[in-house]
Amino acid sequence: MCSESARTAWMSQRGASMAERTPPSHASLSTAFRTCAAVAFTVRGSISASENTWTGVLWQEGTLYETRTYRIAPIVDRVGTGDAFAAGIIRGLLCNPQDPQRSLDFAVAAGCLKHTVPGDFNLVTTDEVERLMAGDGSGRVRR
Repeated sequence: MCSESARTAWMSQRGASMAERTPPSHASLSTAFRTCAAVAFTVRGSISASENTWTGVLWQEGTLYETRTYRIAPIVDRVGTGDAFAAGIIRGLLCNPQDPQRSLDFAVAAGCLKHTVPGDFNLVTTDEVERLMAGDGSGRVRR
């Protein structure tokens, strides 16, 4: 939900069937969130309890950004994945305000990796998120 004083809204499509989990149109977002400069959310597809798909959408100042869909299997822990996405989008928009697509890509990759970490906290590094963004889905941790 977005109030007159809020500038960014967070949404979830939780509870919708996979067929209903489609990104909204520019027109529907600009109508529903007219006072917001940005709206960001994830779209989860539930294949099974241990396998999901994960993607995200960012609508900012009249432009709709979408990112790739990750297939996550096996899921270690879903707790904190939305928080990891939110932190990733905030970090992305603060560090790269001129590149909302990269911000969204970072946030979705961070949330995706959080599915592999037990507990509430996302313990992955920026380098690990950026490697996943670049296509390295090997799952190898390099420290």
